[in-house]
Amino acid sequence: MRKQREYKTPYSCSFSLQHPEPNAKMAFLLLFVMLTACAASPQDLSGQVFTFPEETNTTYVRLNASVQSFSAVTVCLRFITDLSRSHSLFSLATPSAANAFQIRTDPVSSGFIVFVNNRVVRFWGLNYTPNRWHSICSTWDGDSGLVRLWFDSESTVSKFAGGTGISEPVIILGQDQDSLGGRFQARQSFVGMLSNVHMWDYTLSACEIQNYVDDLNFGLGNVLNWRALEFKATGRVLLEDKMLACH
Repeated sequence: MRKQREYKTPYSCSFSLQHPEPNAKMAFLLLFVMLTACAASPQDLSGQVFTFPEETNTTYVRLNASVQSFSAVTVCLRFITDLSRSHSLFSLATPSAANAFQIRTDPVSSGFIVFVNNRVVRFWGLNYTPNRWHSICSTWDGDSGLVRLWFDSESTVSKFAGGTGISEPVIILGQDQDSLGGRFQARQSFVGMLSNVHMWDYTLSACEIQNYVDDLNFGLGNVLNWRALEFKATGRVLLEDKMLACH
């Protein structure tokens, strides 16, 4: 009798096949076509990436925030894509604002857009190159209403966005929420890889952000922590080991 093989999905669900060799291809096919994943307990995703392999309005990852109300934000993540159109890197919606806090690319200006409670803040002329890993961080302080963005090691000027608090967040990777938790459009979707997502309910200092960019010791996110991430993935999204360059 052949040994039973267990296949793990990216979402901590598992299933078994009685005949692993002939059915291995079918098993991996099933991983690609699963439309709904089970909810996961917190996982350490160190050294791993979410891969979004195609333009679609059905593939996304929903992240569970450990804090439900805040008046300041820092979000940091790493990404790689070859998209030339605008797309969302991080989408946080609330019952009162579809774009309560969002980071998206703005190819027209070679920069990025940050939304805070639906207000648009643009950061121009950053040195963005497709098909390379990049780090991006953005902060918003509710007391001052100021937003700032760091792209790799480049920092921007502070810009005003207002100071209304954020509560009851729904956080999505891979799609742009046009309403709370939904109304996704394929032409706004992310295609590529995302990793090292952290979020704090306070603004990090420039030195702390530089430590994140340089992958040095930094305080892990207290709202979202890549090393203890609770998430639910839906559609054709994979959790893979990050491929490093061969030297």
